Amino acid sequence: MAGEVNVTIVGNLGADPELRYTQGGIAVVSVNVGSTPRTYNKTTNAWDDGETVWVRCTAWREVAENIAQSLTKGTRVVVTGRLKAPSAYQTASGEARASLELEIEEIGPSLRTATAAVTRRAREAGAGAPAVAAGDPWGDAPKSKPAASDGGWANPGAGSAGADDTPF
Repeated sequence: MAGEVNVTIVGNLGADPELRYTQGGIAVVSVNVGSTPRTYNKTTNAWDDGETVWVRCTAWREVAENIAQSLTKGTRVVVTGRLKAPSAYQTASGEARASLELEIEEIGPSLRTATAAVTRRAREAGAGAPAVAAGDPWGDAPKSKPAASDGGWANPGAGSAGADDTPF
């Protein structure tokens, strides 16, 4: 939509994802992502950490379930989403604070210092998703077989049982 602020954040999860369900059965997950800026101090020849910025991130439905199943506390992640207006609040000690909130579009582990194994989930029929052929996780299996009268040109090599001749 126009006027939305899209941002990308790289940081670490401060806690395990909190998966909940609405009364209507829709999954929602919340994660806190902390990002600490580092600068190199030439005088001391050392890295200095800045103040950590914490961003509360929220995802819904299947993405929420995938996050809860895949990510844990301390995981370095790359998050892209829509920034929401900050909400102001006061701590128990009386300090005024504001919290940043992000509605997650995409999230995944950072592969800078780690590896990941990706397992694609099969789509469920309904909710506007096309039905997936059994055994076809990408959903791109041919809908029907090629016509028998194609003379072998639609699928070269398949119609010539063991013959090594070229079709021309």
